[in-house]
Amino acid sequence: MSKSSDAKSLDSNDIEEGLTFRPKFDASGLLTCVATDAATSEVLMVAHMNDEALRKTIASGEAWYFSRSRQSLWRKGETSGHVQHVIEIRLDCDQDAVWIRVEQQGAACHTGRRSCFYRKVEAGEGGARLSFVDAGKLFDSKTVYGKPA
Repeated sequence: MSKSSDAKSLDSNDIEEGLTFRPKFDASGLLTCVATDAATSEVLMVAHMNDEALRKTIASGEAWYFSRSRQSLWRKGETSGHVQHVIEIRLDCDQDAVWIRVEQQGAACHTGRRSCFYRKVEAGEGGARLSFVDAGKLFDSKTVYGKPA
């Protein structure tokens, strides 16, 4: 085994088993982030963080994300007031995904729902179809954001 292979093994071992914080951003500079309710474990949303969003989340205790569509940083709740207070941040085994446990104020979804996961996939004749579950709206997105969700 060459020294470069040993270095890769040690590096991989340190990332997976060590305590060094080394988030691994993708080619676009992003990590996938899953946000769950700290009290209920309900999945609220999946978004992305760049290095700045991750640093701001750690420093502020509030969730910050990077919008791929707008190519900009945003603090959850800055427009709607539905802030996510971070209780715990975890990285997965290879440090390329983030899980945050949050106290969600109001709705997590821009459609006005508590969670972004308000539809269930069901098998049926002719293929998969969606049905609503826990789909009640907590606010009107058109009123809050000035446009329909």
